[in-house]
Order: sequence, then structure tokens, then C-alpha cells
Amino acid sequence: MHLVDWHALAVNLLHLGTSDLAVSLLEKLIRPVAVYLLLVFALRVWGKRILAQLNPFDLVVLLTLSNTVQNAIIGNDTSLSGGIIGAAALLAINGLLVRIFYRGPRMEHRAMEDQDTYLIRDHQIQPEELERLHINLGELTAKAHERGFDDLHEVEAAVLYPNGTIYMKGGASRDAARLTEILHQLQALRQEVAAIRR
Repeated sequence: MHLVDWHALAVNLLHLGTSDLAVSLLEKLIRPVAVYLLLVFALRVWGKRILAQLNPFDLVVLLTLSNTVQNAIIGNDTSLSGGIIGAAALLAINGLLVRIFYRGPRMEHRAMEDQDTYLIRDHQIQPEELERLHINLGELTAKAHERGFDDLHEVEAAVLYPNGTIYMKGGASRDAARLTEILHQLQALRQEVAAIRR
């Protein structure tokens, strides 16, 4: 006697539509883990923008996404024990992946360096990256205001990390740097004129 009905498992997992076949314990573990891995992969590949800046469209997607995958996670088993098993599987796979991929500051920092996306570099806005991530200047300006900058020209670098965090580094704007350079040149000219008058 087999503990798992492999035919029922295959039909329940791969067949489109509902099935009247029983949901096994193995299936109750496979379903939430598969959906979790799919969502984590999808959000890491396509969801940087969603994680960085939620607009009304992104919020609707996240809310409906959870409802869409609900039945895929629990199948046709709506019992309390089925829900507990699914929740335990989700917590277990999340705990495992967090331990594997984020083993401390050094590894996390290295992983972030590999995939950092510059939205502003050396006071230059990167329009290709903004377009690729579907972030408009208004959203980026709002993030700059949240970080205490009055204007994007004050931001020397804006980096979007893989976890959706936007880091902004301040510095003198290009105009302020140019003004400082002009003032230094003017001071040098004054010294030269003063030397000639002597």
C-alpha cells in the first residue's frame, strides 16, 4: 500500500480546474512551498519597483495576488488542519531561505552589491533605469523628499537595492560645486590683481 496516491497528486497539482480527488499531506506541503517560491522569484525579478514605491496599481496587484493564489495554496481542503499545515510549510520555507540567502551583514551586502540599480549616479538621473523599472520622476522626487532632500539635484546617488529599499546619498549639487569652483577662481584672480598692484 502506497502512502501517497501519485496519480491524485499529479492531477491535483497539474490539472486545470477543480478536482474531487483527496488532498494528501504531501500535496498540502508542496502547494504553499511552490506558490511561495514562485512569488519570491517573481518579485525579485520583476518586483523591485513594487517593493520600492507602492502606487495604487501596485497595491491592487498585491492585494489581488494574495487572493488569486489562496486556492492554489490550500487546494480543496478548507479544514483547520489543512490551513495549519499550509501555514507551517510557508513559515518553514521562509525561515530556510532567509537563513540560506541572508547569513549576516557580509553576505547580504555582497548580494546587494551584485544587483544594485543606480537611479541617480554622480548627480545624473539614469532615465533608462527609471524607464525599465517604471519609476517616474515624481515618485523619485517624493522618495527624495522623504529622505530630507528638497530637490533631486541635491542627490549625488540613488541606489535601488534588491529588497526594494532606495538609498540616497547627498552631496553638493553640480550647481553648488560649480559655484564653489567659480568662487575659488575669483579668489585666485583677486590675489593675482593684488599682487600686480604692489
